[in-house]
Amino acid sequence: QLQLVESGGGLVQPGGSLRLSCAASGFTLDYYGIGWFRQAPGKDREGVLCISRRGGSTHYADSVKGRFTISRDNAKNTMYLQMNSLKPEDTAVYYCAATESWDSDCLLYEYTYWGQGTQVTVSS
Repeated sequence: QLQLVESGGGLVQPGGSLRLSCAASGFTLDYYGIGWFRQAPGKDREGVLCISRRGGSTHYADSVKGRFTISRDNAKNTMYLQMNSLKPEDTAVYYCAATESWDSDCLLYEYTYWGQGTQVTVSS
């Protein structure tokens, strides 16, 4: 069974940091394009950061440039989202996802496998 499981969400003050983890099981994450998406209350789910399967290209949402980074640990079959300088507008449910497509524009329809989501709340 192919599965992605997120962890690491929570409540953080503005300016703080969080690292989200997404562990894959049933498939080898290194062979897939990976991405993080988020959905704020009352808004559509949006792409935050994605790395294509082909490698060498990373898509950033303008709102997170310079603050968020995406990475993966192939030995642990896990991807991460490091979030720094968090703002209240970063509050959302964050989802990890994986795609077999070689290229990605960080769009929802490109991704086949999804985690269950983890809540991130940025508030003082």
